[in-house]
Amino acid sequence: MTIHIHELGGCAPAPLAHYLKALGILRLVSEQADAEARGWWGGDQFRLTTSLSRIDLNDFFLHEYRATPIISPWNKGSGFFHTQDPAMHPLETSPSPRFAAFREGIKAGRALSDEIALADRVIRNIKEETKVPGMSKAGKERLKNSDDYKSRLREAEKKFKQLKANLIPNLRLSWRNAEREWLDAAMVLGSDGEPSYPALLGSGGNDGRLDFTNNFMKRLGEVFDLDSESGGPQPHTAAWFAGALWGTPITGCIAKQPVGQYLPGTVGGANNANGPNSDSILNPVDFILALEGTIAFTSHATRRLGLSVSARAASPFATSSSAAAYASAAADDGSARGEQWMPLWSKPSSYPELQRLLAEGRAQLGTTTVREPLDFARAVKRLGVARGIRAFQRYGYIERNGQSNLAVPLVRFDVVEAPVEHIACIEDLDLWLRRLRRKADDRNAPARLIQAAKNLEDSLIAATELPHLPDRWQWILKCLADIEKIMPQGGDLDAGPIPKLRPDWITAAYDDSSDFRLALAFALQTGPCDWDHVAAPIRRHWLPLARDADVVMQGRDGLRDAIALVQRRVIEGAQRSHRHLPLMSEPGASASASDLSELLAERVDLNRINALARAFMALDRKQWRRAPIRLSSPELDHWPDEAWLAIRLCTLPWKLKTHSGFVLDIGTDPAIVRRLAADDAESAITIALRRLAAAGVRCTIRAGTAAPNIARLWAAALAFPISERTAARFLEYLDPSKRSSHVH
Repeated sequence: MTIHIHELGGCAPAPLAHYLKALGILRLVSEQADAEARGWWGGDQFRLTTSLSRIDLNDFFLHEYRATPIISPWNKGSGFFHTQDPAMHPLETSPSPRFAAFREGIKAGRALSDEIALADRVIRNIKEETKVPGMSKAGKERLKNSDDYKSRLREAEKKFKQLKANLIPNLRLSWRNAEREWLDAAMVLGSDGEPSYPALLGSGGNDGRLDFTNNFMKRLGEVFDLDSESGGPQPHTAAWFAGALWGTPITGCIAKQPVGQYLPGTVGGANNANGPNSDSILNPVDFILALEGTIAFTSHATRRLGLSVSARAASPFATSSSAAAYASAAADDGSARGEQWMPLWSKPSSYPELQRLLAEGRAQLGTTTVREPLDFARAVKRLGVARGIRAFQRYGYIERNGQSNLAVPLVRFDVVEAPVEHIACIEDLDLWLRRLRRKADDRNAPARLIQAAKNLEDSLIAATELPHLPDRWQWILKCLADIEKIMPQGGDLDAGPIPKLRPDWITAAYDDSSDFRLALAFALQTGPCDWDHVAAPIRRHWLPLARDADVVMQGRDGLRDAIALVQRRVIEGAQRSHRHLPLMSEPGASASASDLSELLAERVDLNRINALARAFMALDRKQWRRAPIRLSSPELDHWPDEAWLAIRLCTLPWKLKTHSGFVLDIGTDPAIVRRLAADDAESAITIALRRLAAAGVRCTIRAGTAAPNIARLWAAALAFPISERTAARFLEYLDPSKRSSHVH
C-alpha cells in the first residue's frame, strides 16, 4: 500500500478557521476514509499522511464526505423554530444517502424541539393580536393592559421557559449518535444543571444573531446538490475544495454572507479593502471544514478554585484573557470570553491521539489550575515538551470591527527547553501579581498603573517563552521597578513593594556586563551590623518603607540618585556618631576594581544601573547570605585615577590594618562628599590627602583636580561598595610601602 504525504497549503495556524479546518480534515479522513491517517504541523502548513492520493482525497470530499449533524435546537436561529427553514428544510428532505446522518440528527432534534416551537408560536400569535391592521394606538394599549391578554401571554411565556430549560438536559439524555459530539463541543452542564459555553463556539453554537449551525446548513446547500440522489458537488465546489485543501487561488467565493469569528480578515467593513468599505467574502468550504474541526474540542466541567458553587466551560487549553504580550493589545481587550492556545504538534498523530491530547488539554502549575495566560505559558513549558508540541498559536476572543466578537490571532508561543530554576523565579511574584491585577483592573486605576501592569505582563510572558535570554529577565526587573516608582509618587499601590526575590533572578538576568555587577553591588548595600534592620538596607532610600524623609532616590537620574544616597548615609552616620561612610557590601556583591574603572571612565550607563538596582533591592538577603552568587569580573587593565583612590580610602565603612597590626582608622570627612557634589574636586582631593597623611599613608600624589562633571561622577562612584581586599589593593597602589599589608 502506497502512503502519500500531502502538504495542505490551505491549512495554517492562523486564522482560526484554517487551523480548525486542518483538524476537521484529519477527523473526517480518519473516520470516513482511512483510519490510519496521520497529521502534524510542518512549518506553517498542515501535513497529512494517508493511503489516499491527491486525486483520491479530492474525490472523497466531493463525492463521499458525510456531513456531521451540527444542529442546535436550543437556539432560535437554528432553523427548528421556523416552518420549512430555507437552510434546514433542503437537508431535512434531501434524498441523498450521504446526508442520512444529518436527517437523523434533525429528526432527533425535532423530537424535543417541536413542542418548544409550538409554545413559541403561541407567544407570537398572542403578540400578533396587537398588530391587527387598522387597530388604533389606544386600542393596542387597552389590549396589552387587559388582564386576559396579560394572563395568556404570561402563561405562554412560562410554558416556553419551562420547556426550553428542560431541552438541553433531555438532549443529553437522549442523543447518542453523531449529533451528541456537537452537543459536547458546544456546551457543558454544570452541577447546577445550567449550561456553560466555550468561547470557541460562541454561546452554544451562535454569536449574537449569527447561528453557526444554520449557516453550516446553508453552506452545505451551496456546496452540494441536496435535491439529487447523489448529493454531488455544485459547479464551483471542486474549485472551493481545491482552495480550502491546497491553497489554490480561486474565484467564485460568495459575498455578503456572515463569516463569523473564525475568519476576521474577511468579515468586511471599514478599511478592510482598497475602498472605504467592503463586503464579507467567504469560501463556503472553509466554513464547513472549520465547523467540522470544532468537534475535536470536547469541553468538560471544572470547578473554579475547588468551589462547588460555580462551574465554567473548560475548553481545551482555554484561559482567561489578558491584554498583554501581543502587538495589537488594547487596554479593554480583557474579554469575558477569554483566550485559547491552539497546540501545534510536530509528530505525525492519528485523530484518536489528537483527541487524547485535547482531552488532557488543561494546564496546571503544581496542584493549581491555570487561569491566566502567563500561568499557561509557564505550564506549557512542561506539557509541550512532554507531548511533542512545538508551539502554541494564541487566540483571543476579542471585540473588533465594532462590537463583533472575533477570534484574533495574537502571537505564536514557541515551546523550548527551559531552565527550571529560571521559570521558577516567577513564583516569587504570584501572590503579588494577583493584587496588582486587581488594582489595575479597577475602573479608577490611574493610566500609568494600567500601562505599567501591562508592560510587566508582556515582559513575563516574553521571558517565559525564551528564558535563556538575560535581556528578557532584565526587562521584567525594569518593569517591577517602574511599578514601584509609582508608590513614592502618590500612586496608592495596594499591591505593596516588590516581594522578596530569590537569588536565581541574578543567574537568569546576568549578562556579564559591568552595569549588571555594579547594579548588584549598589542594591545589596547595608549599614554596619550594629544598626537596626530597618535602617540598614538602602531600599528605604528608594521606597517610603519607614519614614518619607529617608527617600532620596527618585529613579530619574542615576548620577543624582547615587550622590543623594552617599550624602544621606553620611548624614545618618554622623547622627549615630559613626566616623565612616555606612555603606557595606553583602558577600559576593562588592564592586570590583575593573568595574569601577569602567564607571570612572564613563563607559557604563548609570541610568541602567539605577533601574536594575531598584529591582535588585528586593532580593532575599537571607537566601543570598546562605548561598551568594559570585559574578566574576574581568582582570583590571587600568587603575582608576589616583586622586579618586585617595578619596575612596577616606570613605570606607571600616578600618584597615597594616601588616604590623597598626590600625588605619581613616574616618570620613563629610566635606569631601559635599565638595565633590559641588563640582569642587580639588578641595575634596586636598582634604583626602591630608587625612591619609595623618593616618600614615604616604601617597604617590600630592595634589589633583578634575572637571566639574568628573567631580560629580567621583561622588557617585562612592555609592558602590568595595570589599576589604579591594581596599587593600587601592592602599598598596597609592602607597607602595604598604604592599605587604593584609586586610582583616
